[in-house]
Amino acid sequence: MNSQTDFDAYEVGFDIPAKPGMDAADIQTPCLVLDLDALEYNISKMGDYAKAHGMRHRVHGKMHKSVDIAKLQEKLGGAVGVCCQKVSEAEVFARGGIRDILISNQVRDLVKIDRLARLPKLGARILVCIDDIANVADLSKAAQTHGTTIECLIEMDVGAGRCGVIGCDTVVGIAKAIDAAAGLKFGGLQAYQGAMQHIRDYDTRKARLDTAIAMVRDAIAALTASGLTPELVSGGGTGSYYFESRSDVYNELQCGSYAFMDADYGRVLDRSGTRIDQGEWKNALFILTQVMSHAKPDKAICDAGLKVQSTDSGLPVIFGRDDVQYVNCTDEHGEIADPAGVLNVGEKLRLVPGHCDPTANIHDWYVGVRGGKVEVVWPVSARGKAY
Repeated sequence: MNSQTDFDAYEVGFDIPAKPGMDAADIQTPCLVLDLDALEYNISKMGDYAKAHGMRHRVHGKMHKSVDIAKLQEKLGGAVGVCCQKVSEAEVFARGGIRDILISNQVRDLVKIDRLARLPKLGARILVCIDDIANVADLSKAAQTHGTTIECLIEMDVGAGRCGVIGCDTVVGIAKAIDAAAGLKFGGLQAYQGAMQHIRDYDTRKARLDTAIAMVRDAIAALTASGLTPELVSGGGTGSYYFESRSDVYNELQCGSYAFMDADYGRVLDRSGTRIDQGEWKNALFILTQVMSHAKPDKAICDAGLKVQSTDSGLPVIFGRDDVQYVNCTDEHGEIADPAGVLNVGEKLRLVPGHCDPTANIHDWYVGVRGGKVEVVWPVSARGKAY
């Protein structure tokens, strides 16, 4: 289904949690709710920042997995396209009309490479990351088979210790192999420092990025000396974008979570020591939940448990409340400490999830709310696309 779904054919409570035009108070729980004013504020703010600093912003689609939100980011934030992590995600975005897509990951399986090589036929510019020269031949063969061009970014390990190569000689060697391969185009560098994004302290994050920037600068110099100046130097996240954008090294950002602002990112501090969810960004994504039991006088039970959220980055935070606290969850239940007994059965609460990306992937729908009314219902278009 897409955003043009005929909602009259679906019954609230069976197929969808809400319908456009209904009161927000009538939304079925648990479900994902978007505060559209906050979402649009975040998108516009990041777009204005990127433009003011001469940066391309390739929004991270694996965060929301939504064609509708990606298009809103293009419209309001001037996004140039998306990055995502899997071929199946890229397929969804390409079919949805996104025209510039980077798979910011390696693709090594031959079946996946074949699917990747078909994607430009959908009218999209397709880029992929490489960190092994052996990957070049397989990508080239598939591109030639389908008569397409795949652009390749060399992924550098700039501190995350995950994928990526280290050393200018290795970077230049892979770049030369890409440049010589039929059906491929050397596009530049992928240099995302993911390991420091959630470090709370601003100066500690900056120190990590300073090291990354120095590594990337050296690689650019080596590539340029070899006649292969990179078109794109891509990276940057919600916890670091201000460092990359002022580096004179990067020219493309890949921020994603800024649009939703989850509880874990919210605890990151800006330069003044202020939490970024209380200064830079607004909470826009919530799990709407309902109190289903209050049999214990000091404990309420809600219907948002493990099956509607990821807790890898901690438990959710109850938005706008300091008198009650979400303290534990099991498969179908969330436990809320309510020492004063202020909550009532049937009362609805907004939870800020600990980690927005895997939480979004659990759900089928986003319910967009403005002014107490449901304005839009968007499918989580790439939900479950993990291959």
